[in-house]
Amino acid sequence: MYKIWLILRSEFWRRVRSTTFIVATLLAPLLLIALMFAPALLGELGEESSEHTVAVVDHTGTLLDRLQDASGEASRLTFVAANPPTDSLRAAVLAGEYDGFVVLPTSLLTDDNETVTYYSTESSLGGPARLESRLEDAVRDAVLAAREVPDTIQALMEREVNVSPQVLSEEGEAGSGIILTFIGFGMAFLIYFAVFIYGQFVMQGVIQEKSNRVVEVVVSSVRPFELLMGKVLGVGAMGLTQMIVWVALAGAGMTFAGTLLALFVTPADLGVPTDASAQELMAAAGITMPSIPFSLVVWFLLFFVGGYLLYASLFAAVGSAVEQQQDAQNLMYPVFIPLVVPLMFVTFVVESPDSMLSLVLSLVPFFSPIIMPLRMTAAAVPVWQTLLAFGLLVGGFVFTIWVAARIYRIGIFMYGKTPSLTEVVKWATYR
Repeated sequence: MYKIWLILRSEFWRRVRSTTFIVATLLAPLLLIALMFAPALLGELGEESSEHTVAVVDHTGTLLDRLQDASGEASRLTFVAANPPTDSLRAAVLAGEYDGFVVLPTSLLTDDNETVTYYSTESSLGGPARLESRLEDAVRDAVLAAREVPDTIQALMEREVNVSPQVLSEEGEAGSGIILTFIGFGMAFLIYFAVFIYGQFVMQGVIQEKSNRVVEVVVSSVRPFELLMGKVLGVGAMGLTQMIVWVALAGAGMTFAGTLLALFVTPADLGVPTDASAQELMAAAGITMPSIPFSLVVWFLLFFVGGYLLYASLFAAVGSAVEQQQDAQNLMYPVFIPLVVPLMFVTFVVESPDSMLSLVLSLVPFFSPIIMPLRMTAAAVPVWQTLLAFGLLVGGFVFTIWVAARIYRIGIFMYGKTPSLTEVVKWATYR
C-alpha cells in the first residue's frame, strides 16, 4: 500500500501543480455556461437584427389589415399589400424589394386544411415559423369576428395556464422539475466527458512511460499492479479535486444568484422597489433556483469516482499494449462503446425513470455512473437501488482492475508489434 500511495501522490501533485490544471479548473465552468447560453443569445440577437418585409396578396380582404396591425412587434415582420401576377412578385423578391411574398386565398377562412405557401430567397426556418404564428392569430381573430363572438369570449379563449412542475422528496419540495432535468442531463454528460478525458490521461501516461522505457526502471522497485493502481488513483484524485471545485462553484453560483443578477439588472427594470432583496429580484425575473439535495451531490461524486476507476483501469490496459497513441484506436472500441451506450438512453430514462429498462441500465456497472445520477434527478429512486448500483459498480471496478493488471503486467514489456484484441484477451488469461 505504501508504494501505491507514493505513486498516487506523485501523479496527483505533478498534475495538480501544473498551470494547465489550474486554468482548466477555473475556466471550464465559464466555458460550459457560454456553451449553454451562447446559442440562445445569438439566436435572439439574430432574430432582433432580422427584419423582414413580406408582400401579401390578400384575397380574403380582412387578413392583411390584421397582419399590419400586429406588424413591427416581436415577430419583426412588416406586411405590405401587393397585387398579382405572382411572376412580378417573384421578380421583386429576387431583386430584393421584398424578403418574400405570400398569397392568402379566400378559403383560408373556411377550410381547416388550407395550406399557405411562403416564397422567399432564404432557407431559414425562423421567417416561416413567425409568419405562421402571425397568420394563425389573424385567421382566428377574423373567424371569431365574422361570427360575432363577444370580446370577452375571445379573451377567455386566449387565456393561458402555466404549469410549474415541482419535484417532491423526503426533504420537501426540491424545486422545478424542468431545472432538475437539465441538471440531470448536465451531470450525465459531465461524468461521460470526465471519465473519458481522465481515462485518456491515464492511457497517455502509460504509453509515454512505455515508449521512454521508464516503466522498465520503475517495475524494478514496484510490482506492475502497484504501479497501475497508483497511476489510476493519482489521476482519479486529480479528477475528484476538479469535480469538488466545480460543485462548490456551482453551489456558490446558485446561492448568490440574486446578488449576481443585481449586478446586471436594476430593480426598476423588473418593476420592484429599489430596496428589493436578491430573492425578490429573482422572483420578479421569474428565476427559481432548485433545492438540490445534498445526497444527490454526494452520490454524483461517488458514481463519478466509481465510473472513472472502472474505465481508467481499462484505458491503462490499452495503453500498456501499444507504443503510440494512434496504435490504440482498434483496442479502444471495447472500452469506448460501453461508455457511449448510456448516452443513447438518457432521454428515455428522463421520460421513464421508473421503467424496468431504466432500472436495469442503472444497475449495469458500465452504465450506472451516467444513468443512476440521471434517474435520481428524474424520480425518487429507492435507496436500495442506489446502494445496489454502487455496490455492483465497485465490484465491476475490482474485476476490471484485476483484468487490467493481468494485461498490464505483460503489455508494458511488449514492443515492436501492436497486438490484436484476441492477443490482449489471451494476456488476461496467462498465469
